Amino acid sequence: MLRWQTAGESHGEALVAMMEGLPAGVQVTTKDISEALARRRLGYGRGARMKFEQDQVRLLTGVRHGSTLGSPISIEIGNTEWPKWTEVMSADPLDHELPQTGRNAPLSRPRPGHADLTGMRKYGFTDARPILERSSARETASRVALGAVASNFLEQCLGIRTVAHVISIGGVGIDEDTPLPLPDDVAALDQSPVRTLDKDAEHRMMERIDEAKNAADTLGGVIEVIAYGVPAGLGTYVESDRRLDAALASALMGIQAIKGVEIGDGFKEADRPGSLAHDEIVVNDDGRISRLSNRAGGIEGGMSNGEPIRVRAAMKPIPSIPKALRTVDVLTGEPAQAINQRSDNTAVPAASVVAEAMVRLTLAKFVLEKFGGDNIAETRRNAQAYLASWPEHLR
Repeated sequence: MLRWQTAGESHGEALVAMMEGLPAGVQVTTKDISEALARRRLGYGRGARMKFEQDQVRLLTGVRHGSTLGSPISIEIGNTEWPKWTEVMSADPLDHELPQTGRNAPLSRPRPGHADLTGMRKYGFTDARPILERSSARETASRVALGAVASNFLEQCLGIRTVAHVISIGGVGIDEDTPLPLPDDVAALDQSPVRTLDKDAEHRMMERIDEAKNAADTLGGVIEVIAYGVPAGLGTYVESDRRLDAALASALMGIQAIKGVEIGDGFKEADRPGSLAHDEIVVNDDGRISRLSNRAGGIEGGMSNGEPIRVRAAMKPIPSIPKALRTVDVLTGEPAQAINQRSDNTAVPAASVVAEAMVRLTLAKFVLEKFGGDNIAETRRNAQAYLASWPEHLR
């Protein structure tokens, strides 16, 4: 069983990502992880932090000479800004009082839309600092690092490849007829400031972001992840918690600021009659079973059906807004303006990279649940045997 966990605070010394259950023999390097993290920092509308934030990656355990060992993998992502925060974020008690100013000023004005107020209530803090440090989207760097490892496993084992792109930002979207991006389009998407292949939409999205920046506001949007080469049969209808679509939805909803998820055509399906909602099954000229469409997004009955898996996620605008919203100072009980931490005008392009990582991790987990294996060659053999076992008339 593949398991993963992350630890660390936004301005702490480092983030830590841990993975257990990956087979031995997966080829992965520090460079692979660093390149994935660099993609997360891209995107038009990102804040000043992205200009100086560098992810110092160290593969601590579970990998030797570029190959996984089958033992737990741990990855450290160092914080280059740590020297500025050593006292404010010190794990040990200090032998002197810190001035209640600057970085150590109490954050008693919780931000609407953030975890601040509810977190303070739940964990008993009068300062939002302990809450925002962990709830910050900085944590997603850990998941992107793990997603890079999962990506290598999926491609090396089964040839599964993923691609993520932006559908819309601030209500400005790509043309509905825009072809789905393919894995070979990843380099072109990385070159796009808003991660889209639709150049007209790219220009309009950037204009919309500029408008929001000038208005001291933030924007949300919609992202899409497509996985190619996924074999039929991952997941099951037998129990609800083992459905692949349920796991993907949970993984995407666990990303900061994601407020909605759809599989395939999702909510559009609710408006269609059944005769136009489902993917008809036909036999190709080569005698193989195929579909006339992919409205289901590659998943039926909780199982992958062999078509590309397609999932979308809706991201709300970042709640750290330059023109601060109304709140209450919890120390005085008086009306106040919310604290405004350094943030982006939009992080939708970056969120697509995070979403892609979560899809990769989820698929890797389901591949291993289906095929097992202590080393990648064994997992590959098991998968090949499964596919070869299908009766000829079901292929």
